[in-house]
Amino acid sequence: MSLLERAERSLADYFEQLVGPQTPPRLAAAMRHAVFSSGARIRPQLCTAVALACGDDAPALSDAMGSAIELMHCASLVHDDMPAFDNADTRRGQPTVHKAFGEPLALLTGDALIVLAYQVLAHAGATQPHRLAALMRSLSAGVGVPSGIVAGQAWECEVRADLSEYQRAKTGALFIAATRGGALAAGADPQPWMALGNYLGEAYQVADDIRDVMGHAQALGKPVGQDVLHGRPSVAQSLGLAGAVLYFQGLMDQAVESIPACGARELLSQVVRRESERLVPTSMCEAVGQPYPHLQAVPAGLSRTAHPSGNAVA
Repeated sequence: MSLLERAERSLADYFEQLVGPQTPPRLAAAMRHAVFSSGARIRPQLCTAVALACGDDAPALSDAMGSAIELMHCASLVHDDMPAFDNADTRRGQPTVHKAFGEPLALLTGDALIVLAYQVLAHAGATQPHRLAALMRSLSAGVGVPSGIVAGQAWECEVRADLSEYQRAKTGALFIAATRGGALAAGADPQPWMALGNYLGEAYQVADDIRDVMGHAQALGKPVGQDVLHGRPSVAQSLGLAGAVLYFQGLMDQAVESIPACGARELLSQVVRRESERLVPTSMCEAVGQPYPHLQAVPAGLSRTAHPSGNAVA
C-alpha cells in the first residue's frame, strides 16, 4: 500500500466511524466536501514516512496523527476561503464550502473538522496513552498560538508582518507537526526530524507564492493573484520570480539533506523530490530561466539576515 493510499484509507475510516448518522446531514455533507476533494495529502504521507523511518511500531497511531493533521489542514482551508479572508470561489477545482453550503455551515464545518482531528487522535491514542500527550502537544503547537496556523492567518490582519514568521506559522507549522508527529507516534525522538518539516513548510509557502503569480486558476483549482489582491507578504514579490524559484529549489535541496540517516531515507527523498516537481514543475522553472531539477544552494543574499525587503525569509 502506498503512502497516499494509506492516508486516504485512514481518513475515510475515521470519517465514517466518527461522523455518524446523528450528525446534521448538511453539516456532514459539507465536512465530506471539505475533506474528500482530491487533496495531495502530503502532510499525512510525510507523517507516515517518518514513522516508517522510526520503526512504525504503532501504525494505527501514526495513521491517526496523519489524519488529524490533514483534518486541521482542511479546516484551515475552509476558513481561509471564507469572505472574511480570501473570499475564494473555488478550492481543488470545486466550489469552496461557503459557496456550496453557505457561510454559516462553512464556519461550522471548519470548527467541526478541528474538533474531529482531536477526536481521531484521542480515539487511537487510547491504546498508546503514554504517547498521546506528546502527540496532542505537537498537534496543538502546529495549529494554535503563538506559532501555528491560526497565528499565521492572524498575521494577515496585522499592519506589518515579518515574512519569515508569517510563513513559518501559516504553512510551516503543520509540516513540523507532521515530521514530529511521525516520530512521536513511533516512540522516537522528534528533534532530528524538525529540520525536514521546517524546510518543507517554508518551501510550500514559497511555491504557493510562485504559483499565485504564474499559475492558472483552472490548473491550480483555486483563484490566483490573491497575494496582491489582499496585500499579503510574498517571497515572489520580495525577490522576484527568478529569486523565488531559486530560493524554493534551495529549500527543497536542504530538505533532502536534512533527512536523518535511516532505512527509509530514500523513500523520504523520493517524497520530497516528487513534491518539488508537483509544486513548481520544470516548465514553470524554465519559464523564469532557472535550471531544474538540479537544485542549487541558497545564495548569501537570501539568508536569514539579508533580503531585499528587509525581512528575513529563512
